[in-house]
Amino acid sequence: MNYLEMYNNQTVSINDIPKLKYVEFMESNLQLLKNKPERHCVNYFGVKNENNITVYCCIADDNKHQLYISSSILASDATLSSLTAQNHNFEKFEREIHENFGIAYFDHPWLKPFRFSHNRSDKNISIADYPFYSTESEELHEVGVGPIHAGIIEPGHFRFICNGEQILHLEIQLGYQHRGVEQLFLHKTKLLERATLAENIAGDTTVGHTTTFSNLWESLCDFTPDHSLQFSRTLALELERIAIHTGDLAAICADIAYQLGNSVYGRLRTPIVNFFQEWGGNRFAKGLIRPGKINFPFTPELAQRLSDIFIAYERDFNEMSEQFFSLPSVLSRLEKTGIVTSDEALEIGMVGIAARSSGLVRDIRYSHPNNLYIKSFMHKPKIKIQGDVFSRVKLREEEIHQSIFYCKKLLENIPEFKKPENIPFSPGSNKFTLALTEGWRGEICHCAITDENGNLKNYKIKDPSHHNWMALAQSVRNNEISDFPVCNKSFNLSYCGHDL
Repeated sequence: MNYLEMYNNQTVSINDIPKLKYVEFMESNLQLLKNKPERHCVNYFGVKNENNITVYCCIADDNKHQLYISSSILASDATLSSLTAQNHNFEKFEREIHENFGIAYFDHPWLKPFRFSHNRSDKNISIADYPFYSTESEELHEVGVGPIHAGIIEPGHFRFICNGEQILHLEIQLGYQHRGVEQLFLHKTKLLERATLAENIAGDTTVGHTTTFSNLWESLCDFTPDHSLQFSRTLALELERIAIHTGDLAAICADIAYQLGNSVYGRLRTPIVNFFQEWGGNRFAKGLIRPGKINFPFTPELAQRLSDIFIAYERDFNEMSEQFFSLPSVLSRLEKTGIVTSDEALEIGMVGIAARSSGLVRDIRYSHPNNLYIKSFMHKPKIKIQGDVFSRVKLREEEIHQSIFYCKKLLENIPEFKKPENIPFSPGSNKFTLALTEGWRGEICHCAITDENGNLKNYKIKDPSHHNWMALAQSVRNNEISDFPVCNKSFNLSYCGHDL
């Protein structure tokens, strides 16, 4: 067999992953995706060895709930045919491999710098030299936005090519932060340091990334979390989803100048994030999730407090949403704006709420479940098919209702919590572990590889934004440039989740 079959949060021996010649590796992974909409690439990355580069490709099968892992050893100066030329799911993955290791692809359609990381192979290339697509025409003009934004936002540059008000092309340049998070996972050896790194990968996805790291680390160390840990992580994931989705609804109202909605939804987000502070001392849930333990056990008193919050929240949320989704002035700005079709979503390899808004069933809670999504819920993803801003906004409202239902169900049976204790975790040697979590934005993937001494050799992070930035660029084509803010916010992608 050309690949190893494994499951989410499973650890395998690195020696069990097939090492294929590149032509065989390429053909095998392309064949896995051919005419298989239930499959997509969850990660594809390189690891530098002494004299060569090993690349690992991880394909998910959402129907069989399996992951297919294969590898290939490449010469450091290799020039290869790209997988992207035949399947655009691999586009950003191969751009990153090219940037980090100097692997060349002679037929990659968009071989541009990915994030200008400090470990890039060619230090002579700087962010100031980014090769934007351009066209010469007296009728067309270019509009640049960022990287310094007027609002509270991270750095990213957007270059529009327009015919009057109509957007013909949008190119998105990221990579301004040079954070080096993945390298820090190797340099920091204390578990607390690594957990702190995980919860700072993306500030709006603290629970999502820290849960993924915790699940991975426990699997890597052959530790099985008890019911109370799974309860805490599942509840926190759904609360984070409610909080961020509510804040996004407020921001979308602001982008279409609907001040009442902006005010009400913005106010409703506050008690949810404040509850995190009551639970664990931080409004963004930092310090709450840890491998092997929880320092802030969930109590019946907290359950009653959360139930009271939901009563007040749902009353105002339902009234506001009923008005918001019935106003003609709102619908005229959201419907048929920023469309990404199902075929485009499949070709791009979209994930998360953006993919589900375009008809793709991409939800880790359903396809590769972990924590209490396995035992407590028969999760069914909410799906829209229009792929427009309205679909992405309406899906947020529906997922908020679904998440509140899940939280209430969890509160019916609060587990007993053990006293937190420091467990002497010891990762296995020459291991490969992959962990997937459905964060509020979509599919989070962490991969870890250990060496013969059980030390981390490689730690690879993929935020869901990795898949969806191209979808944002596609969504605004043939829209007016004034539609960009609401299109952008309907995706709400992460700059720092990209600049790792």
